[in-house]
Amino acid sequence: MASVVKSFALAGVDAYPVEVETDILGGLPAVSIVGLVDTAVREARERVQAALRYAGFKFPGEKVVINLAPGDIKKGGSHFDLAMAVGVLLRSRQLTGNDMLEHFAFAGELSLNATLRPCPGVLPMAMAARDAGVQNLVVSRENLREASLVGGLNVYAFETLAAVVSFLNGETSYTPPQQESGELPDENWGSLDFKEVRGQDALLEYIVIAAAGGHNMLMLGSPGCGKSMVARRIPTILPRMTEAEALDVTKIYSVAGLLKERGRLIRSRPFRAPHHNASTSALIGGGTDAGPGEISLSHNGVLFLDEIAEFGKKTLDALRQPLEDRQVTISRVKNSNSYPCSFMLVSAMNPCPCGYYGQERCRCSDYEVLKYRRKLSGPILDRMDIQKYVQPVNFLDLSGEGGGTSSAVLRERVEFARQKQRERFAGQPMISCNAEMTAPQVKEYCSLEDEGRRLLEQAYERFQYSARAFHKFLKVARTFADLDGSPHLRRQDVAASLMARDMDREQAGMLVI
Repeated sequence: MASVVKSFALAGVDAYPVEVETDILGGLPAVSIVGLVDTAVREARERVQAALRYAGFKFPGEKVVINLAPGDIKKGGSHFDLAMAVGVLLRSRQLTGNDMLEHFAFAGELSLNATLRPCPGVLPMAMAARDAGVQNLVVSRENLREASLVGGLNVYAFETLAAVVSFLNGETSYTPPQQESGELPDENWGSLDFKEVRGQDALLEYIVIAAAGGHNMLMLGSPGCGKSMVARRIPTILPRMTEAEALDVTKIYSVAGLLKERGRLIRSRPFRAPHHNASTSALIGGGTDAGPGEISLSHNGVLFLDEIAEFGKKTLDALRQPLEDRQVTISRVKNSNSYPCSFMLVSAMNPCPCGYYGQERCRCSDYEVLKYRRKLSGPILDRMDIQKYVQPVNFLDLSGEGGGTSSAVLRERVEFARQKQRERFAGQPMISCNAEMTAPQVKEYCSLEDEGRRLLEQAYERFQYSARAFHKFLKVARTFADLDGSPHLRRQDVAASLMARDMDREQAGMLVI
């Protein structure tokens, strides 16, 4: 009768139970691993054989078949090594306690000298173990803190395969390994602070609006005017992440193998700034394993696309669906994974190829300017709630003493507006900020007064906005009202939201730079 040992496989940011079935069929010595597995799993036969022999156990001298069930779902990773080794020992009667193993699951990579190595994705595996009713999870020592983030689960961590077998056989008791003391600070942004930003007071007001409502933003300005400097400080004024948000972000980084501090929740909101030569797969996600891309690594944080006009048009257009759905599905022939991607898109670009449009030193023709800006398609621009020009800073602002408004002060305003939104969307867990409102919610929460309605109607008739742009004006106006604590949209809120899209007014010949 085949032995059955529990483990887990990853599907996107979640994990699902896998039964590692092992049987010895007799015949010539061979190891066959089946169950729609990838190369990393197939190579486990060499690692398992070497580890068992190094640990002093006998590997069966007959044909060994290992099946990872269910067999119709693609599985990958080296974390099945430990479960396979336990299954072989159980089937060859070198390990007793079959009844006890029903309540255990295993995840860990084996080295050739039988030590346990850490593996990515342990956090979602631990969550899947708890949800499946598994009481005990065995992992490597390096994964202990990460797996211990999940409550209601007994986590056992070992350094070697021999220690695991000795514990399962009842020969030794379990002694938890000593863990590092001390905790990392909740957030760590170093010296970044908005007090270092000078001469951009008008822009900072819209930065606060973008952060308060989770709105996407495009900044246009000449080189050196401070676009990147401002963008990199936006996470310092975003509201602190809740436990649920921190757990979601940590799961994504765990699956991607980017969890630097294993066992610690990521408390700082992500800030990702990929280079403009990034491929579509790098930005959206993909590869042979359908892994997460930059938009998923930016979940609950900021994705900053500097020099956005230099990104490939196909790559930028691939952002259209994730920006609306806040989720992306990566499909491959034999694999399909879904990842959350609720992020705030912040982008920056020059107004023309040389970067000095509107200044005496600009020599770009109207055709060159138009061609340059058309690198951003209409649908992408339509999804930019706020489009603001960033003016160069004058000498007096740069050379003067003192600084601008600190991030702490700006964050207080953002937190105040977000609290209003949390109260408004309390019964709707899928909505956390104004930018995520659907059309019915816009109709419910963004009712206009007569003066505001007339103003928006005049702008709509003049500029021929799309329905999406119309709703985004209302969402931005709702955020302006939240900052002032107003339950209704006032005329000044609508006027301020209409002033948020400089490029629209420029195209109508109204903007003077």
